[in-house]
Amino acid sequence: MRHLFLAVTLAAALPFSGLPDQFQKIAPAAKGRVGVAVQLLESAETADLHGDDHFPMHSVYKLPISMAVLQRVDRGELKLDQQVKVEPSDYTRKGMYSPVRNKYPNGAELTIAELLRYTICESDGSTSDVLMKLIGGPGSVMAFLKEIQVPNIQVVNSEKEIGRDWETQYQNWATPKGALALLVALQSKRGLSAESQALLLKLMTESIPGAKRLKGELPAGTVVAHKTGTGGTRNGITSATNDIGIITLPDGRHLAVAAFVSDSAADDATRDAIIARLAKTAWDSAQSLGR
Repeated sequence: MRHLFLAVTLAAALPFSGLPDQFQKIAPAAKGRVGVAVQLLESAETADLHGDDHFPMHSVYKLPISMAVLQRVDRGELKLDQQVKVEPSDYTRKGMYSPVRNKYPNGAELTIAELLRYTICESDGSTSDVLMKLIGGPGSVMAFLKEIQVPNIQVVNSEKEIGRDWETQYQNWATPKGALALLVALQSKRGLSAESQALLLKLMTESIPGAKRLKGELPAGTVVAHKTGTGGTRNGITSATNDIGIITLPDGRHLAVAAFVSDSAADDATRDAIIARLAKTAWDSAQSLGR
């Protein structure tokens, strides 16, 4: 009977054990570097490809920034309805995405709730910088990550700083396993109240960018709470095309996926499709595991 139990257990584990090989077959189309880490949260099944390599995060780093802000809200140090002055000097340069800069060229007063919405739903670099400055800068974000025991993520610079110099983006990195650990922490409400976690997951689910990345090959209507990140292109090489998120399976379980495509010579559609295929491959394996 014990041998039968072991055989059944090993058979159940096979779908995720085969994922690295499947990921490896998808990666070459990037003509660059690909890293991915996945976890079926209810069972702790995991798989990765280049899970310990460093990848530039770009706007993915707005997720830990927003989590650190919401922890301050939970502690009563900040309030969601608190008005914050946004000065023109806070704005990222033209060419970097910032709806707030475009809408309010002379500055504005926005609530923290509005700043969070712009930062997560629209990936506004200016509002991300305002939020990070509000809690004391990158060091405060790193202290939060240490507190919630999430390693292998480095938040060093503001969006404005990243926009000034091509190499700076590589200082703000995550490993796929580190990004996965962040998603696990978010799902388990580590460092956040239930209300703050729910708000952040709602904003991530309503996020506008990246419709063809994690969500690209999943069934219509699938709930995906995610945060993208996209770098620039120089000499035909795009520095970053990323998407990390928590996907709700049809049976209510949750699949966390952190996917990074870096230093890629492939076009936009191909890079998005690689992330979509990685997510769908993990989705199929998670479905086959059952409960």
